[in-house]
Amino acid sequence: MESYTSSGTGSAAATERPHVVLLASPGAGHLIPLAELARRLVEHHGFAATLVTFTNLSFPAHVLASCQLPASVATATLPAVDISDLPADSDIDMYVQVTRRSLPNLRTLVRSISSTGARPLAALVPDFLCSKALLVAAKLGVPGYVFVLTNLAWLALRRQLVERHHGLAPGEYRDFPEVVELGGGVSMRRADLPVLYRDPKRLAFPLLLEGGRRFIRADGFLVNTFYEMEPGLVEAFKLATEGGAFPPVFATGPLVRSQLDVNASPCLALEWLDRQPTGSVVYVSLGSGRALSLEQTTELAAGIEDSGQRFLWVVRMPDLTTSELETAAAGGNKDDPLAWLPEGFLERTAGRGLAITAWSPQVRALSHPATAAFVSHCAGGTRRWRACVVECRWSRCR
Repeated sequence: MESYTSSGTGSAAATERPHVVLLASPGAGHLIPLAELARRLVEHHGFAATLVTFTNLSFPAHVLASCQLPASVATATLPAVDISDLPADSDIDMYVQVTRRSLPNLRTLVRSISSTGARPLAALVPDFLCSKALLVAAKLGVPGYVFVLTNLAWLALRRQLVERHHGLAPGEYRDFPEVVELGGGVSMRRADLPVLYRDPKRLAFPLLLEGGRRFIRADGFLVNTFYEMEPGLVEAFKLATEGGAFPPVFATGPLVRSQLDVNASPCLALEWLDRQPTGSVVYVSLGSGRALSLEQTTELAAGIEDSGQRFLWVVRMPDLTTSELETAAAGGNKDDPLAWLPEGFLERTAGRGLAITAWSPQVRALSHPATAAFVSHCAGGTRRWRACVVECRWSRCR
């Protein structure tokens, strides 16, 4: 039998509760809200919970620390699986393949949890990137709920994709119209959809469609949103569920810690924010899972500079091409992300901005009185899912 790394409470009281197993895909933005969901299930709803991660897709220590999991939430790590045949840059396909190859280990873990409890397992809740785990839930007769860490608009778009391809033969695809009606009075222009949704010829498109078709077989969805954020879509999904057209959808967010750790160690970013006027800073953080190209980094820097706004920018290493790497080798050590910013950028913006490369406590930065706006990332729909940067610069859009 495979061995598992696990921790958490083993009290009799915990084993008597209905148990929920939550499976996290890589990325701080995936793990942290799922961990918060696990905490709330235990502390507010009387469940026992185990948060499961992959050895192959491990998290940095600072991400795990950001989860602030209480001892009441158990954790487990699935054993490593062989992925030597997968290309290193396969990204989303890598997550899908690791999940698929880990299904036997996950099944063993879920069975062991179910067999030790006084009550049957209540649910298996995989992150949407791990939705193949729904096959384990179905095999074991356990309710399977998909955790959606984004919003209802994303889920509505996925639903539209599946419904537009219903009944088509394999390899046949149907384009979206110029205006996509998501429901509840919410619509999007086709031109504004992620590239992958607009281009069936891309290699990842069949995976996107397959995942969507798997979603509709879930017992339900737990979405990191709330009624006031997307009232039209909440009502639209409610009607769809009542009519038997879609599984139940629950708005479970916002999944952030309601109380911040005020005793946390000080950091450069927060110390700098403390010195800025209230409501004056644009916080720029494009996530830890993907990298901008050098061209995108340069454009983002130009937008920041031209805006004239105070800013706090968490800078990551750009995704460099072969020729850019060769140039870096010829010019010396270029491992510092700040070295790839436009020449003179730091000097020209000194006094009104701070660019850092260290980990930033995002919840504390966003809740700081000085923070007025947030520039984040989204899935760009490319094979590498690079973070998108708006084409117009802030100074032209204010």
